[in-house]
Amino acid sequence: MVPQTLALMIERQPCVYILASSFNGALYVGVTFDLLRRIARHRDGMFDGFTERYGVKYLVYWEAFGTMEAAILREKQIKRWRRDWKRNLIERNNPSWHDLAVPLGLEPLAPSPA
Repeated sequence: MVPQTLALMIERQPCVYILASSFNGALYVGVTFDLLRRIARHRDGMFDGFTERYGVKYLVYWEAFGTMEAAILREKQIKRWRRDWKRNLIERNNPSWHDLAVPLGLEPLAPSPA
């Protein structure tokens, strides 16, 4: 498990994240300044629309930024990418599509995406 200090470091940290419904499943790209809280809200079904409809709840990629402006620019860039580019981005750091929210302190969901 990742030390609690990592979870504290990403609190109030601008981040871009990618959620998946399963291994190589539906993808959602978002931006937030509180990654753990945002992922927990996705998991609890707090957002209507795409993520709820397709069960997109597994954190498969995230990047931290120094400013929200930089994070928003990166989010817009990734959203314009083709699906295979997004998949390659995920698989460079997370080839098995593990739920990265678990090492950050959230409870595992079943079944896992990989």
